[in-house]
Parts: sequence; C-alpha cells; structure tokens
Amino acid sequence: MRSLYRRRQTGWTIIIALGLAATTIGLTTLRWPVLLILALTLLFGLLFSSLTIEVTQSELVWFFGPGFLRRRIARREIANAEAARNKWWWGWGVHLTPRGWLYNVHGLDSVEVIRKDGKSFRLGTDEPQALASALGFGLRERVAQEE
Repeated sequence: MRSLYRRRQTGWTIIIALGLAATTIGLTTLRWPVLLILALTLLFGLLFSSLTIEVTQSELVWFFGPGFLRRRIARREIANAEAARNKWWWGWGVHLTPRGWLYNVHGLDSVEVIRKDGKSFRLGTDEPQALASALGFGLRERVAQEE
C-alpha cells in the first residue's frame, strides 16, 4: 500500500551516549558479566535508536528500529491529531505519561493522536505539523496543559 507520509527519525543522542558508554566500559574491564550486560544494553539501544512513522490511506503505523514494537491503528479510529510539545522529563523510549503512551526517540515535539474512544497517545517527531496534516487534521499547535 502506498504511503501518504513516511518519516524515520534517528535518536542520535541515544546512539552517541551508548557508544561512549560501551567504549568506556569496554576499555576498563574485560569481565564477561559486564560485557554481557554491555552487549544487551547496546542491542536494546539499537532497537530503540530510530522511530519510523508511516501514514497510508487506511492506517497509521509506527515502529522502532528495524520493526521492533510495531503498532498500528486504523485511520477511521482517529478522532483528532495535533502537534504537541512533551515535557522534558517524559524522556525517550516507550512509557506511559499523563497524556497516554509516548513513543519517542529524540526531542520534545510530537503529535498527540486522540482516538474516537477518547484514549490518546503521542508519537515523537521532528515534523509534527506534517504528520498531523498527513493524518487529515489541521496545522494547529498546542502545548498540553497537565492535569
């Protein structure tokens, strides 16, 4: 199916931080338990180092890295989507926030997707207006007021 929108955002901060940590730990110790933990940390870092968001005629799809933690929602289930700004302490990765689930690899910009059942989630992106527009919603921008 042809994409109306597709964007892959790379989390360079995650990649650089893990690379520096791996180098530092690797140079200071060669004990196998530490190296095993380091290898697992690097694996998870690579899995969460990028976020791809795709909008097709029928659905919104997003996933980390090469396809890890793939999620999708039918566009007909979306009531609204608007550009939003995350709180800095919400961080990166996948976790629950006061505004619903957040999927993010870099920065504070996102699109808050509100489903017809009232639940919402946020997708981190460096193109919030373009993503909201691709979903068929205006170019409005708002800063979320916390509960």
